[in-house]
Amino acid sequence: MTNVVGLLKERGQTVATAESLTAGLLCATIVDTPGASAVVRGGLIVYATELKHELAGVDQQLLDEHGAVHPDVAIQLAEGARNRCKSDWGIGLTGVAGPDPQDGVAPGTVHIGLSGPGVSTVRTITVSGDRKAVRFTAVEKALVLLSDYLLITADGNKR
Repeated sequence: MTNVVGLLKERGQTVATAESLTAGLLCATIVDTPGASAVVRGGLIVYATELKHELAGVDQQLLDEHGAVHPDVAIQLAEGARNRCKSDWGIGLTGVAGPDPQDGVAPGTVHIGLSGPGVSTVRTITVSGDRKAVRFTAVEKALVLLSDYLLITADGNKR
């Protein structure tokens, strides 16, 4: 965790989140690190589907056609967090923590969107375990995804 805050500080950059299945756990985890106030702009908790559109700007047609748990929703959540909070980086999380499927999507399915300077990507993971395990693993993998991109230098190489 300290790594993400430190890397953002080194770059003079900020981050914001839009979280569904993690309900603010990602942002709360980042701010557990001392000095996080220098890099965290804010977060949107968009647990209800309609809030994904209303607060984060996810396309309503996308939500109507594919439901709330879809890779494109994760990307749009990340972009919405970035734009609405005026941050350099946005992370969007959507998925199914379980125990039941949602919109035909199996429990443990997680989509992590990342939006940043020259970056718009999504990573889909499948996590086994209970709700807590799914949510905590989603946070961990979101932080790894962000740190991977923060470690890429201007010439496209890893530091």
